[in-house]
Amino acid sequence: MNFLDTLSNFIWGIPMLVLLVGTGVVLTVVTRGIQFRKFFESIKLAFFKKEDDKEPGDLTNLQALFLALSGTVGMGNIVGVSTAIALGGTGAIFWMWVSALFGMATKYAESLLAVKYRIVDENGEMAGGPMYYLQKGLNQKFLAVLFAVFTILASFGMGGSVQGNAISSALFSQFNVPYLWTAIGVCITSYLVLINGLKSIKKVVAVITPFMIAFYLITTLFIIVMNFGAVCSAIKLIFVSALSPESFTGGVVGSAIRYGLARGVFSNEAGLGSSPIAAACAKTKNPQNQALVAMLQVFIDTIIICSMTAVIVIMHGQYNNGEANVNLVIQAFNTYIGHFGGIIVSISLVLFAFSTICGWGYYGEKSICYLFGKKSLVPFRLSIVAFATLGASTNELVLLWNITDIFNGLMAFPNLIALIGLIGVIRKETN
Repeated sequence: MNFLDTLSNFIWGIPMLVLLVGTGVVLTVVTRGIQFRKFFESIKLAFFKKEDDKEPGDLTNLQALFLALSGTVGMGNIVGVSTAIALGGTGAIFWMWVSALFGMATKYAESLLAVKYRIVDENGEMAGGPMYYLQKGLNQKFLAVLFAVFTILASFGMGGSVQGNAISSALFSQFNVPYLWTAIGVCITSYLVLINGLKSIKKVVAVITPFMIAFYLITTLFIIVMNFGAVCSAIKLIFVSALSPESFTGGVVGSAIRYGLARGVFSNEAGLGSSPIAAACAKTKNPQNQALVAMLQVFIDTIIICSMTAVIVIMHGQYNNGEANVNLVIQAFNTYIGHFGGIIVSISLVLFAFSTICGWGYYGEKSICYLFGKKSLVPFRLSIVAFATLGASTNELVLLWNITDIFNGLMAFPNLIALIGLIGVIRKETN
């Protein structure tokens, strides 16, 4: 455990955060601020574009966006935000925004490459992502294989056991549902969704992702509107804590930057290379179109959803009480809307976690198909179901959390090498 703690802290330390955010800064310069100057066009492409069935791909632009959101909108939007504030102070949210704004450029670039270098696999589906642009674009087969292996291992944790555990923990703490009952439910539902791959995943994601986001945002928006005066004070506190001279001289800023950037990256996964796998299956002839849509994922995930959670936690004012977990968010919700607050947070966590099982199940599926072909798909799908069921049956997953964090972080290294190595392609395609 000590070794894994040390290794996880090393991988997710300051050098990794600097590398991730620094890559976003470089790509922002290379694309001439694509996330700012083309922001409204990305909204138009995602929500108002008329789909052409003749374009190559498996999902519409919006469906591909929902698939990517299903893999990223999760515990990071609730637990990640509360820990960022508890450990880094209110100023951490400002640095979470910074990571998101530059992360949008990273998400644009990796999604552009995913569509440009995608192929039609053995199943007749589009397949793309870092493993393909590493091999075809950068001629680095070894790094491509390495990324695929890391993604498969991360999917067993991030997309399986830890999400199953999040579901069972939420249901037990709020509704006293036994872990065994939840495990059986997770086993049945995840099997029904994952066993047929993209065919069933896209149907579920198209319903559950927009519903869960709307459900959570409507609740948070209601709280914010009803307490608008406190909202202004909370936002002011974020900026003052992050940028005041006292924070720099007092050393507070280092903690705020570290936890803000770390939780921002954990939430939106910009630079890790996971969600470009979803972008690659979009129906489009132009890589730039889906890349613009994909960068909205970071905006929705971090700038909107995480910010809503953060404002409510800061308004509540109890973030220095020693809690650094979901209880901090539940306490804040309970204060403003009574005991329904805990119910809403718990239901949101269940939906977020189940959608993550769907999204990461797809990421792992494409990675294992890249390595071993379609004969490996059914065993992999059953393995994801088994890991999710195992996670839901226990409340002791500290070891697996550490292992998952390690493999999640390791995914970023080959992906960032590809982004820097193919920066000329990104500039040319964007121009």
